[in-house]
Amino acid sequence: MTLDAAGLRTLTREFLTAHPPATTPREEFLGARFDAGLAWVHYPRGLGGLGAPRALQAVVDAELEAAGAPDNNPRANGIGLGMAAPTVLAVGTDEQKRRFLKPLWTGEEIWCQLFSEPGAGSDLAALGTRAVLDGDTWTVNGQKVWTSGAHNARFAILIARTDPDVPKHKGITYFVCDMTDPGVDVRPLRQITGEAEFNEVFLSDVRIPDAHRLGAVGDGWKVAQTTLNNERVAIGGARIPREGGLIRPVAETWRARPELRTGDLHQRLMKLWVEAEAARLTGERLRQQLVAGHPGPEGAGMKLGFARLNQEISGLEVELLGEEGLLYDDWTMRRPEIVDFAGREAGYRYLRAKGNSIEGGTSEVLLNIVAERVLGLPPEPRTDKDVAWKDLAR
Repeated sequence: MTLDAAGLRTLTREFLTAHPPATTPREEFLGARFDAGLAWVHYPRGLGGLGAPRALQAVVDAELEAAGAPDNNPRANGIGLGMAAPTVLAVGTDEQKRRFLKPLWTGEEIWCQLFSEPGAGSDLAALGTRAVLDGDTWTVNGQKVWTSGAHNARFAILIARTDPDVPKHKGITYFVCDMTDPGVDVRPLRQITGEAEFNEVFLSDVRIPDAHRLGAVGDGWKVAQTTLNNERVAIGGARIPREGGLIRPVAETWRARPELRTGDLHQRLMKLWVEAEAARLTGERLRQQLVAGHPGPEGAGMKLGFARLNQEISGLEVELLGEEGLLYDDWTMRRPEIVDFAGREAGYRYLRAKGNSIEGGTSEVLLNIVAERVLGLPPEPRTDKDVAWKDLAR
């Protein structure tokens, strides 16, 4: 069959005939979809795809959605789908791809990211979590922080220091960590919203087989760039409909509550509505560019705009609602599976949006990335670039 839009549409309809969504158990349906190559159509055959152009995924998704097919709850496994899967595909061995991709896609195994540390956030390459090889197993000790969803995760993508005697970017190795290992201790970090979607994770003599190493020893920083570029696109470049995202509840309130309107707020709402639409269209263009290759530093710009826009829109919503905007119905300690902006109050959106300029790379770091890698401006001086990690001041 020709792998064009018509061919994929026919293939999807044949799949739906063989696996009716109304009568096929959810897990069975998702597994069969992966095996049929309709999970990620641009992935290779046998790994959830058909080797088709990435842009044709929309054709498959539209047919499945129209048929009422179940999805794989992508918001609950955003790190796995948006970050771990493309990294495993890019650098993983054939065995790793076969082991991890299918249960990741179906949602049977949730993933988290063990990158940031208390002393290595913006300067991620300064991380100090150590991994020492003993035979064919690595022993890992250290602490990670701001780990979204660690309390629900089965696996984690992890970077650790494997050689302290070389400069910080060169002595890092990338692993897949089993979060059920007895040495993994996940502790909640309560946020300003009252929730604890973030965690700190303590690693004490965690054993990772060398077969779960992604990429070469010491090549972890390069592998991590694949992950981070995909992360920024996943956060800042998600596909949303026109007037989607945080601008929707503000616009809906404006239309439904004329008594709240003022001239100043009207001008600000119009400005933000236009910026939200421009950001949406820019995201569409970025996704079209991804069809031709892997994400690059452009995702940093999308993520920057996403954070600023969310914070300005949520602030405007609180002002528009006045006293009502301060109401927030649930301050109890919760461990959410997903971050639900749309289903919560304006007060929640305002508080939670503050984290957008930190998670997925701080806005300050992303400004440097855009300046250096997109605009080609001179880099900032880095006096520690050639200094062994063990000799760095801490």
